[in-house]
Amino acid sequence: VQVAESGGGSVQPGGSLTLSCRTSGYTYVNYCLAWFRQAPGKEREGLASIDQDGDTRYANSVKGRFTISEASANHTLYLQMSSLRPDDTAMYYCAAGTSGACITIQRYYAGRLDLEDATPKFGRWGQGTQVTVSS
Repeated sequence: VQVAESGGGSVQPGGSLTLSCRTSGYTYVNYCLAWFRQAPGKEREGLASIDQDGDTRYANSVKGRFTISEASANHTLYLQMSSLRPDDTAMYYCAAGTSGACITIQRYYAGRLDLEDATPKFGRWGQGTQVTVSS
């Protein structure tokens, strides 16, 4: 399984950007795909997840501004980002795992689990794509 992000860049505050994550070699029937980010000097943060049934969940920090979706026909995961703020500046990563990964990451979104304990079932991570929000 390989995952590869693209679509990062520079955008002004209030702007929009859509990230893509191409997945390949994925044969699981039940799976979880998710987006994360890490800003310089900060811990990695979970943002959004989607499972094989299209069930989506979000961290409070991006709920209402970011939308995760999947085009299963071409095995591509997306993150549509709007109303971007300077504190959204970070390296953005996508990750793939078994369906159990969505269960644990949802507990993280609810504040009941640390990210370190919520991500072991994400077995594949991309190299990241940089998003910079500044005027």
